[in-house]
Amino acid sequence: MSADECHGMEQVDFVTLGMFIIDDIYPPPSAQDQTPQKDIIGGAGTYSAIGARLFSPPPTSSKTVGWIIDAGTDFPSDVRSTISSWQTSALIRPRDGLTTRGWNGYGENEHRAFKYLTEKKRLEAEDLTPALLKSKSFHLICSPSRCMTMIKQILARRHVTFGEDEARPLVIWEPVPDLCTPEEFNNTLEALEYVDVISPNHEELAALFGYKHPTTGVDKAAVQEHAEYLLAYRIGPEGKGAVVIRAGKEGCFILSKQAEQWLPAYHQSSSQVIDPTGGGNGFLGGLAIGLVRTEGDVLEAARMGSVAASYCIEQVGMPVLTTPHNAGTNEQERWNGSDVNERLAEFRERTR
Repeated sequence: MSADECHGMEQVDFVTLGMFIIDDIYPPPSAQDQTPQKDIIGGAGTYSAIGARLFSPPPTSSKTVGWIIDAGTDFPSDVRSTISSWQTSALIRPRDGLTTRGWNGYGENEHRAFKYLTEKKRLEAEDLTPALLKSKSFHLICSPSRCMTMIKQILARRHVTFGEDEARPLVIWEPVPDLCTPEEFNNTLEALEYVDVISPNHEELAALFGYKHPTTGVDKAAVQEHAEYLLAYRIGPEGKGAVVIRAGKEGCFILSKQAEQWLPAYHQSSSQVIDPTGGGNGFLGGLAIGLVRTEGDVLEAARMGSVAASYCIEQVGMPVLTTPHNAGTNEQERWNGSDVNERLAEFRERTR
């Protein structure tokens, strides 16, 4: 690709290689309303994209959020309209078959069971268009071996497409839950050198070490001990990476060579949490865009992730966007009726 062609591309700050899924959600037995919610926009890729989009208003910043949607023959028109209203750099591709659909069942203590209802179509490095390939950051949710393979492929394609001087992107890795096991421990350690942030949730981190948290609550001492073990290995090609552990209602634990801190969850009352399905993925989208926008301040990026998660769990499905009625006014867009920057400023003050 020529220098002129590269210069003409819109800059993308964040790309997720998580999937778009249409969800059916079944509430826990203790829920007052046992009615399942169907045809809900979901998927790890979608929630992480919305987490980044929350901090990227139009007309220009929204286009810095990139993701890929495989739209099957059953793709609902209202879903397409909703995605269009976000004004991201979404690549919607026609799929000869059904859209990937999932079943989500909840138990107590936020335990979640998941299964695919239709054939999944996972994303690969070769699916990235040149504009998406040039992104400043990538969110991956995959096994350790696939993580290493995909990063090698992305870097190789960037080298060929943009030249040797192209800066290395940030990589935020969300290990796939089923492979957070002692058997995958050594592979996980090997993958750390390829990523800038590893971010399992507290249960996934514990499972990697063969440990189980109490039935209710989080063993914070165990979280810190396990995170310290990972940080002792080389995270990132220069060893400057971070461990960020998502711990549900207990917030998150950030550990790097520059920072060590627990941040509380934004919402402190369970009454404000309607559906935790996409909170972790939304957190990672906010974290990734935060790392890009703050030039690597992991603590501030985690604040952005926490605020992003708060919007994702206030309802079933995606947070609701409302835009100013009059173009050209100083009125800001609002998500779930509130201003994202105001919520971030309030959380920043609360966690200083």
